[in-house]
Amino acid sequence: MLLTSESKGSGFEMIIEKDVLVKMRDGTKLAVDIYRPKASGKFPALLAMSPYTKEAQSLVATLPHGLGFISEYSMVEAGDSEFFVDHGYVHVIADVRGAGKSEGEYFNIMSEQEGKDGYDLVEWIAVQPWSNGNVGMVGISYFGFVQYVVAEQQPPHLKAIFPFDGWGDTYRDISYHGGIPCVFPIIWLKGVQTKREVSVSKQLYSIEELSRRAEEYIDDEGTNYCRSPWIVGMLRSQDSFPIIYDYLINRVDGPFYWGRCPARNMDRIKIPTYLGAELHAYPVYMHLPGAANWGWERISGQKKLSLISDGHPGGPEDRPFHTFHDEIVKWYDYWLKGIDTGIMKEPPVQVFVRGAEKWRTGSEWPFLGRTSWRKFYLRADFSLKAEEPAGDESPDKLHYSPALPSVHFAAFLSPKPDYLVYKSEPLNADLEVVGPIALYLHASLSSDDGDFIISVKDVNPDGTWFNLTRGWLKASHREIDKSKSKVWRPYHPHTNPSPVEPGKVYEFPIEIQPIANLFKVGHRIQLEIWPCDFPVQPYDPTLGWGAGHHIAFGKEVNYEIHHSKMHTSHVLLPIIGES
Repeated sequence: MLLTSESKGSGFEMIIEKDVLVKMRDGTKLAVDIYRPKASGKFPALLAMSPYTKEAQSLVATLPHGLGFISEYSMVEAGDSEFFVDHGYVHVIADVRGAGKSEGEYFNIMSEQEGKDGYDLVEWIAVQPWSNGNVGMVGISYFGFVQYVVAEQQPPHLKAIFPFDGWGDTYRDISYHGGIPCVFPIIWLKGVQTKREVSVSKQLYSIEELSRRAEEYIDDEGTNYCRSPWIVGMLRSQDSFPIIYDYLINRVDGPFYWGRCPARNMDRIKIPTYLGAELHAYPVYMHLPGAANWGWERISGQKKLSLISDGHPGGPEDRPFHTFHDEIVKWYDYWLKGIDTGIMKEPPVQVFVRGAEKWRTGSEWPFLGRTSWRKFYLRADFSLKAEEPAGDESPDKLHYSPALPSVHFAAFLSPKPDYLVYKSEPLNADLEVVGPIALYLHASLSSDDGDFIISVKDVNPDGTWFNLTRGWLKASHREIDKSKSKVWRPYHPHTNPSPVEPGKVYEFPIEIQPIANLFKVGHRIQLEIWPCDFPVQPYDPTLGWGAGHHIAFGKEVNYEIHHSKMHTSHVLLPIIGES
């Protein structure tokens, strides 16, 4: 099980070598810092690749452990060098190509070039005099995502990876949730410390095509781009922030995102992989799918999966990143040092269940062998019921007045929108829900498009609540690929948006990210349907307002949510029984 980082190491002192230049296969030199034991002999190494400058990663030692997430230190993600060295590892932190002190051009996040550079760094590390030839990778978020990209290149001396909190699909996980644009890339990419950014879109498309797209997006009232001076200026200038421009100009899934989507090639990862993320926290819109969806389904090598929550005694992960270092060492002691730590005798999957305050373990994810998929129907009295409608029920109405984009502002610049709330009756028995959720929503719109933002809450008897998870879908992105969909996880191609016909009732299959929660006796299950994001109190980490909220739709919309014998809107929940 995951533990806090309290294990005692071997007491190695640390040698630091700064700004070592490593030549890549094309002659470009990348700058690395090396933290290694002050001792004779050879040691395994852990590689971390940073777009935020390697110097910033040493700030991990400036704060005490256990403070939780501190946004000021959010980009300190490579891990604690002193801890790794003390446990007999060399920690190598590299500036990626075009960032920090490294040479070359930055081809936006997670390019194939970054994977090739990672391959070359791994093989360079393997032949150094202090290396025993066994290399792993370490770090979270960007540092986790890049591990997939490097492992897909299959460097011979990369023996295992630990991509905790690494997203898997740049379009779906961080940029356009359900096709709805998220502000996260705009805010985050300004923190990438690059020197020579290259617009990948200008390599994929002509200037004329890009200019056409820009004007189309600005003229389309629904994008809401026309009301953001910053977005309008960026789309028309093309050169202010090339890597953010790429995100804005590519509104559907396609070549730009396919070139930085490790989920497409994860079957090439054949080395042992430790996957993990937090449930019910801010990574629900970013980190969770990389582990619970893409990684677990597609990686062909040996795997472990740990999903933790606020209830876990050693998590969720903090910033600067100190958490679960004991687990990292336990993993790499086994795969890089040949020590039987017992980690591979544990069940491959472990999930911490909030409310029950216990682990669920098994060999599969979701826990299909002990899951009963239960439908809760949206009903006319704004209830969630196990019984489907027997006849006609009047649809519920929701009016949306266009909100301002709020691209840069933590404050919401528009009034709170109307939204719909559906609740179960107080439960007469405990209900353990562990796994992915899907909402099959029957709705009509007065406009040619609109947004559905879904939240699922655990409501206490006193009315207070805990938000567990979210789902998203832009109405024009409702198409699903049946060959890639499961009943509990609809898959949307996001390649060919199709406007809705105003007034027509459609079924909108909406993926909702997994939870692990015990709804106790007397508690209610609550499902909310919002037309846009809005900050709430207490702060909702699954929304992440100020960093992870979405650009609101720009047109007025009247929604009707249908629930009748013909249109059975329902949410599908994974109910867990004892195995």
